[in-house]
Amino acid sequence: MGTFRSAVWLLLLVLFVLSLVAVACCPSPAEQHVSQANKYLDQKEWDQAIAEYTKALEFDPNCVEGYINRASAYNEKGHYGQAIADCNKAIQLNPNYVGAYLIRAYAFTEKGECDQAIDDCNKALELNPMLAMAYVKRAYAYNEKGEYDKAIADCNKALELDANCAVAYCYRGWAYTEKGEYDQAIADCNKAIELNPNLALAYVKRAWAYNEKGDYNQAIADCNKALDLDPNCVDAYVKRAYAYLGKGEYDQVIADCNKAIELDPNYALAYSYRGWAYIGNGEYDQAVADCDKAIELEPNYAIAYIYRAVAYTWNGEYDQAVVDCTKAIELDPNLAMAYNNRGWAYMFKWEYDKAIADCDKAIELDPSCDRCYYNRGCCYARKWRDAEAISDFEHCIAISQNAELIEWANEWLEILK
Repeated sequence: MGTFRSAVWLLLLVLFVLSLVAVACCPSPAEQHVSQANKYLDQKEWDQAIAEYTKALEFDPNCVEGYINRASAYNEKGHYGQAIADCNKAIQLNPNYVGAYLIRAYAFTEKGECDQAIDDCNKALELNPMLAMAYVKRAYAYNEKGEYDKAIADCNKALELDANCAVAYCYRGWAYTEKGEYDQAIADCNKAIELNPNLALAYVKRAWAYNEKGDYNQAIADCNKALDLDPNCVDAYVKRAYAYLGKGEYDQVIADCNKAIELDPNYALAYSYRGWAYIGNGEYDQAVADCDKAIELEPNYAIAYIYRAVAYTWNGEYDQAVVDCTKAIELDPNLAMAYNNRGWAYMFKWEYDKAIADCDKAIELDPSCDRCYYNRGCCYARKWRDAEAISDFEHCIAISQNAELIEWANEWLEILK
């Protein structure tokens, strides 16, 4: 009898232990939803991923992974405020979770809150000084702030820690482009593509360098490749639109900007480029409307004021053009185009001395500005200062690659000589 009871108790103990093992091995409901959500995240199915992470957090409100990964999905959708809220919660639950700071840094950068992003990257580096991606994310914020030397320094550090970090090469290339070092930028993007041939960002950044060099066909080819890799890459449509602007293919510009705006209705640059294309097509009211929208989205975007000023000038609204160029100069005192276009408006107002002074400043800032010499030459000609006008028209012809502008300058020379 005693032996039988011992056997029964032993059997019950074994069953109890097996039940514990089974429970331990069975994922909780929260874990099951996180696992499914992660699959959706890998497949770039952001809405489904967010829905699954939300279900996981209903079962386990303290699931840090749920908050972090849902924040990543929100970032991909451009819902940066929600991403920041999720990262805040994750950091509250685990203040040493490095990934939360980096994901939040990206969201802050996209919202234009670059100092906040830099603070988050600093915190991540405080937790892990050897984390290459923290330097990369900080470089991104520095690029957005226009602090390109700091961005380059951070990319250098990232590459010291991880020589195969393709994104670091992309961001360093971006900084070099903004500094006017286009060949260096292209070399960095080439390296990024060598490391990761499927990185759309690398083709987009290289396209921008080609655009700045005036190699529009190469820029278009790179944007086409980026769009093959990522058909929803807004920047690729915008950079390609810029290249088409350079080629004077305004309908193509409008088509690309339309697509960019469809993907991201808050992308100010797309409205600006489309506005410029409308100017090229002679649709000045439409151009003004697009520039209005760009300025509504980014009130400190100087280029949008300049484009709108050009549309106003063609519409004969010279005073409005002067106001917009003056605003652009207030926002960026080193923008030669703003002085040149204000000078152009002054010329139509017959205020030639003001126009000449603005063209002088534009040429001081950008000695390669062919249109600045042309506009100043027109003002000199109207003031009967023929020798100075001839000199400016001849200089315009010598430095310009714009066939139409060269033809106009030659027509003036025939009159003056």
